[in-house]
Amino acid sequence: MGSGSGDRRSVSRKRVKVKRSGSRRRRTPLNPFALTAATPAKIADFYKPLKKPVTLRLDADVLAWFKKDGRRYQTRINAALRKVMEREIRTAG
Repeated sequence: MGSGSGDRRSVSRKRVKVKRSGSRRRRTPLNPFALTAATPAKIADFYKPLKKPVTLRLDADVLAWFKKDGRRYQTRINAALRKVMEREIRTAG
């Protein structure tokens, strides 16, 4: 009995993506042309900065404080850091 013979057959298995209904929120794209005079828009409202994945080590109590409000804690951390950055830019310039 060689390594290529026998009753076993090599079967290729394809991965199939399964859509979970309702498991993720779908974003509806913002249509800038649908804005009216009642909703004035600024260029900053459409600005979406490039995100970069990083590994960051935080104190456990700091992380717990951000996580206490639930999901999207990384977004809240980013917003807090952005506030500090913008304040530093204003005072330096």
